Amino acid sequence: MNDELLLEIKKLNKLLILLLTKDFTQNDKILFLNDSGYTPKEISELIGTTSNTVSVTINKLKKRKKK
Repeated sequence: MNDELLLEIKKLNKLLILLLTKDFTQNDKILFLNDSGYTPKEISELIGTTSNTVSVTINKLKKRKKK
């Protein structure tokens, strides 16, 4: 029962994130989720890309902010 509940919570979480970020660019989604405490692996699973893409994007965005 707990596994089923956890799976449903994860589905709801993904749905909420998709709704909240529906008008965001991929970079904006990555930045929003990273700032919300998600790991690159979790972000990649939520938005349908690789964790490497997420990590590279986060690093590029951080470098841009510093300038």
